[in-house]
Amino acid sequence: MVVVAKDHKINEQIRVRQVRLIDDEGNQAGIVDTRDAMRMATEKGLDLVMVSPNAVPPVCRLLDYGRFRFEAQQQEKEARKRARAQEQKSIKLRVKIGGGDFDTKLNHVKRFLKDGHKVKVTIMFRGRERTHPELGEALLKRVAITLGDGALVESAPNLMGMDMNMILAPTVKSQQMAVKDNLPPLEDDDDHDDGHDDSVEAVSEISEISSETASESSSEAAPA
Repeated sequence: MVVVAKDHKINEQIRVRQVRLIDDEGNQAGIVDTRDAMRMATEKGLDLVMVSPNAVPPVCRLLDYGRFRFEAQQQEKEARKRARAQEQKSIKLRVKIGGGDFDTKLNHVKRFLKDGHKVKVTIMFRGRERTHPELGEALLKRVAITLGDGALVESAPNLMGMDMNMILAPTVKSQQMAVKDNLPPLEDDDDHDDGHDDSVEAVSEISEISSETASESSSEAAPA
């Protein structure tokens, strides 16, 4: 692939007496007079493009400049698409988040994953919740379990300062599936054989801690 700078000289703009020429098939044609190189370009219906101005003598190539620029622009467009696809989105949750809000946040996560983005899910602690990081870890685990094979846990729950973060990456399935309007309820799960759901117990414990926090910190804003 030929790399041509955005600001470059072509055809009559090339003022040097001699150039090192590369023909339209990529073969070295040696050092030739610029006038001869331009004549060769004209005969082939191509352009003489300076691809390495700092070389001595400068390196020029025979190519269809208009077609080259079009293909280069398409490649740049695809590169920008890939860059956007690799963006990391963020979703923040409170320890005492309600079932409805949990479902809404999870829908956002699924949409981001479907679009090919990584997602950082953050649990924000406040008050006495900070002394119970296991509750935040339980919520993050709930997120991962609910998403199932629609997400890959790239970075396990990790406590950093006042927050706990988990990084999710998209999978093939997450990008192919349609986003569902309704997710499974947060509270109940009748599919366990032993009738025991650790995540439901974690939610109950979260509620207890949150109630204590609210009574101790009446000046704090009510949760969203």
